[in-house]
Amino acid sequence: MSDTILCPKCGSEFTYPSDNVMVCSQCFYEWNPEEGGAEASGEGKILDSNGNELQNGDSVVVIKDLPVKGAPKPVKAGTKVKNIRLNFDSDHNIDCKIDGFGSMALKSEFVKKA
Repeated sequence: MSDTILCPKCGSEFTYPSDNVMVCSQCFYEWNPEEGGAEASGEGKILDSNGNELQNGDSVVVIKDLPVKGAPKPVKAGTKVKNIRLNFDSDHNIDCKIDGFGSMALKSEFVKKA
């Protein structure tokens, strides 16, 4: 299986061709393997819930209560998180520190740019 094409979005090996694009069976991302560039290498843009591009060092606001494993309380909606770091290697693509919780990873779909 050395000729398997990995998904540039989630890294899954479970991809298949459809017409002239490749499709990931895990995250349903579609891409053209013949096109180079940032998206093919997995270094695309990370967008918040409103479609705004996020950058390292930005501040974001959590838009819904997020349960945390091992914590007695969730991260509340409206919590402001400062100085985020982007992580392109995981589906939890924001690394940050939240007061009262410490270091954690968040999904960009649950935050908006502050």
